[in-house]
Amino acid sequence: MTTQIESAAAIRLGSFVAVFAVMTLWELLAPRRSLSTSKTPRWGSNLGLVVLNTLSLRFLVPMGLVGVTYLAQSKDWGLFHWLETPYWLAVLVSVILLDLVIYWQHVLFHLVPFLWRFHLVHHADLDIDVTTGLRFHTIEIFLSLGIKAVAIVLLGAPPVAVVAFEVLLNATSMFNHSNVQLALGIDAVLRWLVVTPDMHRVHHSWRERETNSNYGFNLPWWDRLFRTYRAQPQDGHLGMTIGLKQIRDEQQAERLHWMLALPFTTDPSPTSEEPQE
Repeated sequence: MTTQIESAAAIRLGSFVAVFAVMTLWELLAPRRSLSTSKTPRWGSNLGLVVLNTLSLRFLVPMGLVGVTYLAQSKDWGLFHWLETPYWLAVLVSVILLDLVIYWQHVLFHLVPFLWRFHLVHHADLDIDVTTGLRFHTIEIFLSLGIKAVAIVLLGAPPVAVVAFEVLLNATSMFNHSNVQLALGIDAVLRWLVVTPDMHRVHHSWRERETNSNYGFNLPWWDRLFRTYRAQPQDGHLGMTIGLKQIRDEQQAERLHWMLALPFTTDPSPTSEEPQE
């Protein structure tokens, strides 16, 4: 099992580096919006959080989700171990259902005040680009890992499905948070198949009704199905304000030590004040 876990980690790392490089270059060549804050400290803090989260997971949960999958397989736990399902169908359905789990997890992290305290770190970013898709509080990462582990055990998801799902989730998170220009016609078609940057950017608006929409990370169907879809931001993509109303201080929002402390030092409730344009 150790070999399989290491192979899965290598696949995830390779895909992460490749997608991150492509999206970073795309942002440089064809940005969608002008950034409102200094890029260097933001990227340093956001990527610093990625390193912290990766090391924490590696140290505290070395077997990861792939290890959970092999454990469930060895014990015959989960739906697809009980049903005589073709392997390809088990893989496909597992990826789709795990994406549905992530959709509802995202909704819960917005609706439950305790969970929102940690998720607001993601939304406190004053700009949105490829690094925003990687910016999650360490405690949220562990909570999410637990939710995904339970879902994997209940489904009896095949290892290939879990690796594919993790690679897709990581890649699409970087893609749909990226500050990239995409032709409107292409975006209109593509957002029926995958969450696009213009679709997800609405979710990072300071307007609460827009923040509470477009929860999907990978597949865009759940927002339409559960009526949380919002096509465009009220202020337009170039005029909209990114972030949260109650966190407008760049030092607080964009420094690693402040980001880690935010869930414990910030009132998670939205304010009625509109930020200065």
